[in-house]
Amino acid sequence: MYTGITVGCVTTIGKKHISRDVPCEDASFAVQKNGVSVVCIADGAGGKKYTHARFGSACAVELIADILTEHFDALYAENREAAVRSYFMAKIRIAFADIIAEKELDTLDQLSCTLLFVAVKDRRMIVGHLGDGLVVRISPSGLSPFSMPQNEKDGTTFFITAGHAADYMRFIKTTVDDCHAVALMTDGVQDNVYDEDSGLVKPVVAKMAETFSDGREKGEAAIREILEKYIVGSSNVSDDSSFGVLLFEGTKAPDVSSLESSAEKFGTSEENFMTVAKAIKDDLMKASEIITKAAEKSEESKEAEEAAESAETEPKAETKEPEEETKPETTQKVSGNKNMPAILLGIACVIELIIIVLLLIFRTRGVL
Repeated sequence: MYTGITVGCVTTIGKKHISRDVPCEDASFAVQKNGVSVVCIADGAGGKKYTHARFGSACAVELIADILTEHFDALYAENREAAVRSYFMAKIRIAFADIIAEKELDTLDQLSCTLLFVAVKDRRMIVGHLGDGLVVRISPSGLSPFSMPQNEKDGTTFFITAGHAADYMRFIKTTVDDCHAVALMTDGVQDNVYDEDSGLVKPVVAKMAETFSDGREKGEAAIREILEKYIVGSSNVSDDSSFGVLLFEGTKAPDVSSLESSAEKFGTSEENFMTVAKAIKDDLMKASEIITKAAEKSEESKEAEEAAESAETEPKAETKEPEEETKPETTQKVSGNKNMPAILLGIACVIELIIIVLLLIFRTRGVL
């Protein structure tokens, strides 16, 4: 078990933005509060349409850190992870609405950014990620991607301002066991230390994280020097760069000299998920019909059982009253109402299954 936690983060402006006289669009934030340690970074979207992305990224990192330090227990305990993801996106939209009003912006897209974060309380850990960038797990045995970049082949990625952002957000609940540190980075750093074709994280990431073993102040100073000299300073068109670390004091660091510096590329295939999803469309429609019919049959069987029980318990009338003639009509109306749950269930199943297919096939994407 660790003896303490050190957090820290650094953001530096890229030469590409310096040469164009454009402000830094990355943002990072690290805090320890209420027994929760959090590191959060974001990369503001580049391009003419994303005019105020730097305000979006700056707002997002502090907002997410605040949510995690105030509500960690509730977020970790909730099993409906889709609901948690939606909650995060809802909070972001609420905060971004204030910026839109203050800056008199036209669209939410102007505040677009990616998002990466890690939060720890006791042995519990939460990792979140949406868009490009990389989250790395550093253990005594080596380095491995905790969450890989969400990049398409055409270079597009996903932003927290997208209407379907909650669907793409990764929300990982785990523990800190056998973990020495967690490193987060935007694509400005990721492109220099990670091979996306093989999934290999270069050993230098372990060295960078280890600078925080001397405390936050020295760690951030060392990382700033590394970024400015070897990452941002390595190219005249370098991007903004952010690097954050959550280090578990008293745990064993990996032997950097023994770590692999190269790896074989992943296997490739012509198949893609869009094709896989489309292939089940006809089967999905048949399945919806079966589910609907089964629900209706179940409801009819239930009604028959209730009618039989009612007939057994109902006392026989000694005399035939005039109102007896209206009973079949009344019974028919009640029976018709009881069929409604089955019909509605069937319709709901069909709609839900169709929506699943449509969401898989016809999603819009953000562009970096």
